[in-house]
Amino acid sequence: MADKNVIRTTGRRKTAVASVRLVPGSGVITVNARSLEVYFPRDTARMRILEPFEITETKGQFDAIVSVRGGGSSAQADAVRHGISRALISAAEGLRPALRKNGLLTRDPREVERKKYGRHKARKRPQYSKR
Repeated sequence: MADKNVIRTTGRRKTAVASVRLVPGSGVITVNARSLEVYFPRDTARMRILEPFEITETKGQFDAIVSVRGGGSSAQADAVRHGISRALISAAEGLRPALRKNGLLTRDPREVERKKYGRHKARKRPQYSKR
């Protein structure tokens, strides 16, 4: 039974993928069946996740049920933020300019560069020996 008030979106950053379900509610955010404070103990990560709600002044109007996998904690937080921003636009198209202005709708395209042969990392070269 599909609920018409549920908005489903996907947010991405590096290799992290967040599946976000936005439901009208009281502002509770659940990440991988845990509360936001338990899953993201760092204040900066929580601040980035709540940013779309604060910019659009919709804090406390929606509950978010998030499933996130891949990447590190910082990339996961940014993926959740991207997914929430997309979901808010689906809820109200009038929020798009505010989110666009603050750069919350653009997927960050930066990925890890692959390691090349003959190098220590992607670009780090072996030490040069003159003699």
